[in-house]
Amino acid sequence: GGKTICRQSAATRAADKRGGDYNIMLTLDKVYHAGYVLKNVIRKTDVIKAQRICPDADVYLKTENLQITGSFKVRGAYYKMSQLSEEERQHGVIACSAGNHAQGVALAAQKNGIKAVICLPDGAPISKVEATKRYGAEVCLVPGVYDDAYNRALQLRDEKGYTFIHPFNDESVIAGQGTIGLELFDQLPDLDAVVVPIGGGGLIAGIAFTMKNLNPNVKIYGVQAAGAPSMLRSITDGEMEELDDVSTIADGIAVKKPGDLTFSLCQQYVDEIVTVSDDEISAAILALMEQQKLVTEGAGAVSVAAVMFNKIPVKGKKVACLLSGGNVDVTILSRVIERGLVMSGRRCQFIIELMDKPGQLLGVAEIVAKLGGNVTSVFHEHAGEGADVNGCYLRIDLETRNFEHIAAIRKALEEAFPMCHTKQEQGDKS
Repeated sequence: GGKTICRQSAATRAADKRGGDYNIMLTLDKVYHAGYVLKNVIRKTDVIKAQRICPDADVYLKTENLQITGSFKVRGAYYKMSQLSEEERQHGVIACSAGNHAQGVALAAQKNGIKAVICLPDGAPISKVEATKRYGAEVCLVPGVYDDAYNRALQLRDEKGYTFIHPFNDESVIAGQGTIGLELFDQLPDLDAVVVPIGGGGLIAGIAFTMKNLNPNVKIYGVQAAGAPSMLRSITDGEMEELDDVSTIADGIAVKKPGDLTFSLCQQYVDEIVTVSDDEISAAILALMEQQKLVTEGAGAVSVAAVMFNKIPVKGKKVACLLSGGNVDVTILSRVIERGLVMSGRRCQFIIELMDKPGQLLGVAEIVAKLGGNVTSVFHEHAGEGADVNGCYLRIDLETRNFEHIAAIRKALEEAFPMCHTKQEQGDKS
């Protein structure tokens, strides 16, 4: 138990350094209490073995994408609301979110018989606005971006006396998310590591606090989108920092600034934080759909992306990746799949310079067919200025098996047409 005391005093020291704005009152008892309160409200989500994600490690998926409301957020929101006083319940609650937190708060309020108002930026996806309304909340659309909606929520809180339900920087919310740590211990007692997405940090703060206190040897790895590394930057520099802007397909973790509570807990309990690119996230979403039949949103797939692309040392380890949510905006799914196919060597484009004479196209087609590539589109045009007057360009899009397959096709094409070069274009065509 000595370890915990050191950690608690470290937290207090961190608070003192910032003028003692709070003391971390989070305890394991509180997380266990949250587990008790949530027992008949939420799903204890399955843990699924996923060997192909990383053949060198023993990978399991914690499927919070299959939680009620499609994300873990309902845990923290419900527990927070269960702890409100009678007076606070009478006044109602307010929250601000463009996504999963909104739905978690709306459902929790409905089940607790509390009025809920959710402020959303007016550009939020229609599907998310409708989902929030379906759970019985009043939606207040605010012109602008998330920050404008947040400011409006605080204004309404002060005017009407609502209780503000913070998406991550709140002890009860963090305790609610920590119940995932209790479930993981129950389901995989001999776990070596857990990989958790980070936006504002409420999820990883809860899981890391819970699991490190139950078993200090478990490694906790956090993953952020490369376009929104607010927690990583803050931890690296040893103080909370706000990013000027964020840009990622993982909209659920596009947070400019962590909370002071979550920052302090991450400093103490998280072993390492890494980032993944949008292309890597897309490849992970695709792998989860194809191999595991699981739909995850960008934020939910970053943990798998980190393991797939060897961002963290999990070789020979038993590791759980947290799929934090499954509320993907279907309108962007096709673009994500396209990027995922390119990223994993399943789709490529060749540009071949040919002499414009009969049989050339047939020669290309035969090589591709013999090697098992599938042509999905062909574009043929005469070469421009400065090129051979008889020259032409052939652009072909192919479906392929993997990068080795692409290399074999390229080699065969270059051998068959020594007068020309093949230029392979691989990149984001979305």
